[in-house]
Amino acid sequence: MLSLHTNAASLSAQSSLSKTQNSLSNSMTRLSTGYRINSSMDDAAGLQIATRLKAQSSGMAVAMRNTQNSISMMQTADGALDEVNNILTRMKDLATQAADGSSSDDDKTAMDAEYNSLTDELSNIFSNTSFGGTKLLSSDGKLAGEDGITFQIGSDKSETMTAKFNTELGDDGVIGKIKAAVDDKLATDGTGDASENTVLSTDANGAIDNLNEAIKSVSTLRSKLGAVSNRLDHVYNNLSNMSSNTQAATGRIMDVDFATESASMTSNQMLMQAGTAMLKQTNSMSSMVMSLLQ
Repeated sequence: MLSLHTNAASLSAQSSLSKTQNSLSNSMTRLSTGYRINSSMDDAAGLQIATRLKAQSSGMAVAMRNTQNSISMMQTADGALDEVNNILTRMKDLATQAADGSSSDDDKTAMDAEYNSLTDELSNIFSNTSFGGTKLLSSDGKLAGEDGITFQIGSDKSETMTAKFNTELGDDGVIGKIKAAVDDKLATDGTGDASENTVLSTDANGAIDNLNEAIKSVSTLRSKLGAVSNRLDHVYNNLSNMSSNTQAATGRIMDVDFATESASMTSNQMLMQAGTAMLKQTNSMSSMVMSLLQ
């Protein structure tokens, strides 16, 4: 129907042109940002899922750093205990030498002097070995706590790992065994002074047995530190795998497919051109009414 008041063809063309323009605008936005979802209007459910995945992925990235820091802390303690083991071995050599009948009293006095100097260094190691300013091996250090160390190994609050070393390190373990070998002169608070000790002059054979027990206890503690470190390393590998797959899942939801979106943009551009041309044609239809009045 030809009408001066209502141009149905023009209204239809305008509506189609508006829809095409919106689609073209969305395509350009997606191609410029690289994201398929740029607002909740684009995909409300997809945005919700992607947001949860992003939060999980971010939490796992932090947990991965946690595991690396925790491994470093374990390695710091293990390195210190390796030196403790070397010192105890030297002390055992001195005790073995002092126990021999060929050693004179002056020899034993000299051996006691070295033995006591090594005892003071043991005190220094236990007092001052720290990681990030936190002491590790002292009686009130990180590893000596009865509650153990809790590692956050995931993005959820329940994803934790607890390791306890108080038994292996405490008075029934390394510290207690070394104290027995040095006549209770080991100090874990930096105040040790074994200069007057006469362990080798008085009971070299007893020192040998005590040092053997001390060396065993150090090996037991180092073994546990290594086991915890190995577990943390596996935790890191698993987190890395989960993080990669979570990020891939987020990308499949959020990222735009450039090939598909480019084709869509090209199609919309052609439709815009066609729609604009047709709108021009429909706007000239009202002039046909005048030809009927001639």
